[in-house]
Amino acid sequence: MTNATITESLILDALRSVMDPDLGKDIVSLNFIRNMRIEEGIVSFDVNLTTPACPVKERLREQSRQAVLSKVPGVSDVRVNMTAEVRRPPAPETSRIRGVKNIVAVGSGKGGVGKSTVAANIAASLANSGAKVGLLDADIYGPSIPIMMRSSGEPEMKDGTIQPVVAHGVKLMSMGYMSGEMPLIWRGPMAHKALQQSLLGVNWGELDYLIVDLPPGTGDVHLTLVQSVPVTGAVIVSTPQDVGLQISMKTLRMFQQTKVPLLGIVENMSSYICPHCGGRDEIFGHGGAARAAGTLGVPFLGEIPLDSAIRKHSDTGMPVVLAEPDSVSARALSEITGKVAQQISIQAFKTIPLTIIEE
Repeated sequence: MTNATITESLILDALRSVMDPDLGKDIVSLNFIRNMRIEEGIVSFDVNLTTPACPVKERLREQSRQAVLSKVPGVSDVRVNMTAEVRRPPAPETSRIRGVKNIVAVGSGKGGVGKSTVAANIAASLANSGAKVGLLDADIYGPSIPIMMRSSGEPEMKDGTIQPVVAHGVKLMSMGYMSGEMPLIWRGPMAHKALQQSLLGVNWGELDYLIVDLPPGTGDVHLTLVQSVPVTGAVIVSTPQDVGLQISMKTLRMFQQTKVPLLGIVENMSSYICPHCGGRDEIFGHGGAARAAGTLGVPFLGEIPLDSAIRKHSDTGMPVVLAEPDSVSARALSEITGKVAQQISIQAFKTIPLTIIEE
């Protein structure tokens, strides 16, 4: 077969054998193939995924390459460029936050389970993958994001709008920047107004993901969030032991009752690996969150071990996924981030068709 007979149609037919494992359709039907070029037996094209944090990106790249090489005679080489375009689920837009495609709530049943640590590392990992990310610390009474995501400045007011600070490629907003070391002794209505100002009064710009670190439990802040903006989905963080799980299930049911899709459950402090002998100890038990997720029919996003590196780098304002990306805890958090991004893409695909957006 000559180069002249290598056609775009033949290449697309070959690529129909490559399936997106999450969306359950082939990458041609999903309109993922863009910018195809055929030059002297060399085929090149883009595969435009639904998130830059896709955990099967390299698998899809190799499958696409092999599909064309094996099914289209005359092709000498295939060059696949992986790109991404985060989709916005269909929902009523809030005019002052229109540039934000997906709002993801991170909640827990009680404090001390590492919810803020998970939120900060998910945000940093998404930004590191190439996504445009914001992180809102909605824990009005116990803000910790200014410490965990230490930045060089503080939010400023410009033209009546708060300008967020940026750290590690993530836009940040927290009441901790405003209150400093002073405690906020507020009743519910004041917390409600503070969250609305932090959410709607901030110049977030264009974001693929806005991660919202909620206070533990259920209450005014949670209701304000879901009543103010369309929340794409929620992530529940729990420890393995029964008491933590039982309390976290209340938060999970709160999201169900307020019609917020559940992206999944994370088990934090799942086990402790001794840095000296390598022995494993399940201090708080193990597997409880995975069993709860299976019973409830909710995705289990993964487990994070107890790791001193998480604590050390959180105290210095550097998420562990950036500070020690090859550590066990960082790899676990990166995998969880990928699964969160997958679930968001699935939510968008369930309700709207994916179409090519011309650049």
